[in-house]
Amino acid sequence: MNRRFLVHAQACKLSGDEGAADVSKGMSQQPESTSSSLAASPARLEPTGGPVTQRIPRWLVRIELFLRVMLRIYIGLAVCYAPWSRIFWDQNPLFAQFPTLSIFTDNGAVRGIVSGLGLLNLWIAFQDAVRHRDE
Repeated sequence: MNRRFLVHAQACKLSGDEGAADVSKGMSQQPESTSSSLAASPARLEPTGGPVTQRIPRWLVRIELFLRVMLRIYIGLAVCYAPWSRIFWDQNPLFAQFPTLSIFTDNGAVRGIVSGLGLLNLWIAFQDAVRHRDE
């Protein structure tokens, strides 16, 4: 709280002015606007010359890029291959359980769309590997 207000409220109490004393009682329950630790050390509030930036090591960036590209290549190849494989597509237990879904997945256009998504994933992996620049 403001020290002047406290001094004024205490002076009002001593002089017998009960209206001002009641105001100070209500206000004394509210938290202070500033902490005593912050008021004691204002040097902590000043900036220290700009934002602190952390550099990620080059080897960690390259490992992350390698793993990301390899994962995209693996997923892309699997998605390209799956619609044309008998084990993964034609004999799929999920498609056998739902005959309507089986009719839909037997369509060549659906197989082509799924393979296209796999090719898109391969293209993204290739672009990511080629266009990566070390900063």
